[in-house]
Amino acid sequence: MVRRFLGAAAAVVFLFPAGAGAANTRVSIANYAWSQPLVHVDRGEKVTWDWLGPDLAHSVTGISANDLQWDSDPGTDAPSHRAGDSYTLQFDRPGEYLFQCKLHAAVRGTVIVSDVPGNPNGDPGPQPPLNVDVKPPTLGSFSMAKRQTRGSDGLGFDVQISERGRLDAEYYRFNSKGKRVYNGFETWDVFIGINHLRLGARSKHFRARPGRYLAVLRATDTSANESKPLRKRFTIGG
Repeated sequence: MVRRFLGAAAAVVFLFPAGAGAANTRVSIANYAWSQPLVHVDRGEKVTWDWLGPDLAHSVTGISANDLQWDSDPGTDAPSHRAGDSYTLQFDRPGEYLFQCKLHAAVRGTVIVSDVPGNPNGDPGPQPPLNVDVKPPTLGSFSMAKRQTRGSDGLGFDVQISERGRLDAEYYRFNSKGKRVYNGFETWDVFIGINHLRLGARSKHFRARPGRYLAVLRATDTSANESKPLRKRFTIGG
């Protein structure tokens, strides 16, 4: 019998009473390899695989006759995980179990289970630190004049950003009924600290014309983490 668990380790925690001599084991999947290509456990004990990144498109798939039914990513040939996902199997029969990523054959390993009764309730220890940046950037202090004249090259503003990456602005114009209508976008490359930029400049992606506007700004760092949106209203005069 095998019990399987799959989930994000940051959100799901399995608690078991502690036991002496337990060999429940964690295996990290990172840099296209298992941290332990050969794992030894006793009968009844568990192995937990943790996706630590930066590479995350790996599965834990049984390829020997005694484990063909076990797969961390059933129903797909393109495994996909978030950093911190985990997958746990309990081995109730002695033997040698072979596993391989269905997408990257070199990401593989073996679990050898002894006939000695083990302790399935032992704590395998904490998940190791992730190898990816999962912290979103922040948009800090923001300053901008509230009005620009028609035909100008945009409204100057200063914004503090916590990480290097990209800043995007989506523009919405308010029509005569006060309804917000999408009006274009703009993108800047940004660095850590205070960035001096111009908002509402006329471009092929934004038609600057007189009226009231809302800009929704978001910063994205080099690991594709996105900040909370920052909303700013401004006016382009006639």
